[in-house]
This record gives sequence, structure tokens and C-alpha cells, in this order.
Amino acid sequence: MEARKKAVFLDKDGTLIDDVPYNADPRLITLSDKAGAGLRLFDRLGYRLLVVSNQPGIALGRFDEAALAGAHRRLDRLLEREGVRLDGYYYCPHHPDGPVGAYARSCDCRKPQPGMLLRAAAEHGIDLSASWMIGDILHDIEAGRRAGCKTILIDNGNETEWMLSAMRMPDLTAPNLQAAALLAAAWTDAANTLHGERDEAR
Repeated sequence: MEARKKAVFLDKDGTLIDDVPYNADPRLITLSDKAGAGLRLFDRLGYRLLVVSNQPGIALGRFDEAALAGAHRRLDRLLEREGVRLDGYYYCPHHPDGPVGAYARSCDCRKPQPGMLLRAAAEHGIDLSASWMIGDILHDIEAGRRAGCKTILIDNGNETEWMLSAMRMPDLTAPNLQAAALLAAAWTDAANTLHGERDEAR
């Protein structure tokens, strides 16, 4: 039986790319600081790279769902220049207060709910306990913790409410994705060392 894989679940707007509210225009998409370097390191460490993104602009009528395809193609091209390939995109088009009827509802995929992560893990054979959720607000952290992942908050100023709880406390914080990858690598090394010491003590 094939071993289950590990993944990094990435918020998109404000984490992987610079945050432009409700944007689906490819011309306005730019990679966030040191995103390419961070993803290259995660790739070398053997992680699948999966985007999990709330897109309430669809439910709010700011853009059509079809517009995301162009945004994703633009992001793929930017990452190709960095020598990185994403393994999948998952997004939630819903918002309970949206005027677009088909999308105006509560759901289990809109972060902080973990639905996107659970779906991605099922489709890609991911071991959630060996995986990371990385985002720039505490809703991302809560979604990751609810799914059973370790979590990293990109502390770049995008979280402004700081409504903390046990489910919204990140395991680690970092200023950008490269720093996040270095911290995750060090965490994994420390955990592997600890497990080895425990095995030797038995």
C-alpha cells in the first residue's frame, strides 16, 4: 500500500500572492515576498503544494467563478518561472451574505471551516497530521487546526482582529513563506530527532 503523502496547504491572497481585495484580474497578481524560495524548499522537503482559498467575491458579485481560471493560469506561470508547480487549487465561492443566490449560503468549505483541506487530503492521499496549513489570518490557522494540521501564520499585518482562542493559536509565525519553510524544516528535524531518541530508550 502506498504511503500517505504530506502537504503544505497554502492560503492564496495575502500569503502566496500580494493581497488585492476581491481580485481575479491576472494583471494584478504578483507573488508575495520570497514565495518562490519558500515553495522550492517545501518541494525539496517532499511536500505537495495545495492552495485552499476563500473567494467570497463570487458570492458577493465582484467577479464570476469562471474568472478564477485566468487567475490560476497567471499564478502557474509566475511559479513556473520560480521552478515550482502547484499540485492543486481548492476554493470556496460561498458567503452567507452574498447577493448571488447560488453561492449565498453557509458551508463547510469556507475557512475557518476545514472542508477544503479535508477534500484535498482525500483526493491526494494526504496525511493531515504530517502536513502544514499556512496563511496570513487566524481563520487560516483555525481551518488548519480543525483539519489536524500543524500551522504557520504569515504575520504580515493582514490579521487585524486577533480574535484568539485555542483553535486559533498558530504553532509557528513567520514573516514570509521562505522563513515559514525554514521553520517547518527545523520543526520536522527536531520532531524526528525526538522520536529517534524515544525509540532508542525503549
